[in-house]
Amino acid sequence: MESVSTKEKDNMTSRKRKRDETISSTIPKTEEISSESCLGQPNDQSVYEVITNKPSTLPAVHYDPDTTEPISCSLKSLDELLSWKRKEASLFNVATVPLASRYPPLHSCPRRTLVSHDMMGGYLEDRFIQGAEVETPYAFYHWEYVDIFNYFSHQMVTIPPAVWTNAAHKHGVLSIGTFITEWTDGAKTCEAFLADEESYCTAADKLVQISHCYGFDGWLINIENVLSETAVKNTGPFLRYLTDQMHEHVPGSVVIWYDSVLKNGTLDWQNKLNDDNRIFFDACDGIFTNYNWTEQSLEWMKSYSAAQGRFADIYVGIDVFARGKVVGGKFETNKALNMIRKYEFSTAIFAPGWVYEYHEKADFRQNQDKFWSLLSDSLYIHRPSSSLPFISSFCQGFGKSLYWRGQVEMKRSWFNLHAQEIQPLYLSENMDNGGWLRTRGCSEDAWIGGSSLMVEGMIPSGLSEVCARIFSLHVPLATRTFVSFVYKPPVGVKISLELKTIDGPLCTFDGMEEIALGSVFPEALAEDNQLVEQFAQKCGRWSLDGWTTRCFLLKMIGCSLREVCIRVSRDGGDEDISFNCRIGEIMVRYTSQLSRIPPGPLTLIGRSYSTLYRVVELEVPAALGLIELVVEPVSREGFKVPETQCGRCTLSYSASSSENPSV
Repeated sequence: MESVSTKEKDNMTSRKRKRDETISSTIPKTEEISSESCLGQPNDQSVYEVITNKPSTLPAVHYDPDTTEPISCSLKSLDELLSWKRKEASLFNVATVPLASRYPPLHSCPRRTLVSHDMMGGYLEDRFIQGAEVETPYAFYHWEYVDIFNYFSHQMVTIPPAVWTNAAHKHGVLSIGTFITEWTDGAKTCEAFLADEESYCTAADKLVQISHCYGFDGWLINIENVLSETAVKNTGPFLRYLTDQMHEHVPGSVVIWYDSVLKNGTLDWQNKLNDDNRIFFDACDGIFTNYNWTEQSLEWMKSYSAAQGRFADIYVGIDVFARGKVVGGKFETNKALNMIRKYEFSTAIFAPGWVYEYHEKADFRQNQDKFWSLLSDSLYIHRPSSSLPFISSFCQGFGKSLYWRGQVEMKRSWFNLHAQEIQPLYLSENMDNGGWLRTRGCSEDAWIGGSSLMVEGMIPSGLSEVCARIFSLHVPLATRTFVSFVYKPPVGVKISLELKTIDGPLCTFDGMEEIALGSVFPEALAEDNQLVEQFAQKCGRWSLDGWTTRCFLLKMIGCSLREVCIRVSRDGGDEDISFNCRIGEIMVRYTSQLSRIPPGPLTLIGRSYSTLYRVVELEVPAALGLIELVVEPVSREGFKVPETQCGRCTLSYSASSSENPSV
């Protein structure tokens, strides 16, 4: 769903909003929530034509007190957890993107990577479900390296904001929350919920219901306080029950234990798996070790009997802030990771937002790309696996302006991870003779969303071309597949598209070894080609302000697309030549018929990436008046539907009374 717009009888202007505000709109629900939802309540598909300012039925904690926009939030106490009810769950915070397929899948990856996002207490600008106005936000976009994303805070039940779960799921990455108890208050909490079987089962059931309701994939369990004899005796059964229930109700989910408490109830971080904490490891899907390990402890752990056959379930912790006596950290985190991989363990990278918190915010992209580039030799590249269409405009979920087909729709900084597209590979490569090649996100200009992909570098003398792999994926192709490629042509070099494919018999291969791929160098279709004309008609204005669109037709039988590459070749001469090329969009789709929909006289007030949207702070003309809200669906390819298929709701309003103000 792309936009919500309004038409009015009279002139209407939108209020200028503060930093943490977004323009939004309440729209009727048009898609059913699965009847399997643990919420267990009927779908509400009614259309409201009379709106009053009566208090919401949801607790106030689900809304920003200044703007009333929906926000994500945690549960701060055991009482809040045990009293949690489905009817009090915020449907705005329900993740709407299902977990995508990818290769290798989690169960086949022998050395996994978990990222634990801990930043300044959590629930910052990312709590705004419909986005926020932020000059320099933090976002994560190196999803190809990651298996599990953990949203961490020191609040008892940390529910991942839907924006993070949707972004993770789009890339095939699990999203898990955090259940944490700490210090004296934590010990009291544990005494209560670990008192007996009924108590720990009740608490576990609530955690399962919350995960199922909000659409995320499990829990990190972090008990950082001393446990009594009774409480520690019930911790293992609690973990086992929680893990079993999660697996039953949220297939593919994981429960991971943090290395803290010992089997005798003592709080003593071991920095490894051993006899003192294996009882908890044996009861769940894995252990996240503390950070003060040594190479000797890794070597010992590799031969430890309880670890045999479960190396992938041991996530050796790395604190990127390098607090305490640790290996690596900061821009030397690769030293720690290389050592962990040497002993064939998984890793848990804690607080990689160091690149944002510790450095200049304006240099965030550069520092984040540097950090993950240093780690890349010890990380697997996971390839998204999907059917057609495959589309990405490279949007990272934030920008200086909001673009639609090369035109600025909204000129202000914004942040909304719901808008993040499938991310490309961000590479940095140095070549012989001083040549180099790099890909990076850039918000100075974009085709759709907030950023484009910059391919830049220097072709050294003696080399005719360089090639940047921008996607590694698995997409079965049709016998006739339409490809479009939007870019801004650079000066002094030529740009071409290279697609690498694999034959049908190998399409189900999910091993780790490399398979030889065939290269396809498609030739661009002429502008008067029927498919090109149909595509142009559908897109409207699609070659403007320096942007160029090339279209291709692939005719292949039984093949799957595995890589998308950009070739940059010199346009004559043999001297060193520098270049930079801006890529706006890559689209691979069926050759279905297209038609163009003329735009109506609508004013954009927001974009929805979910089935719910809340209108806030929308000024209306003086009563009496009439406003029409239009919900304009947009296909995955970015194509709009006929206006006759848009959802519409007309609101008439009169002067309100103090007793019953209404619209």
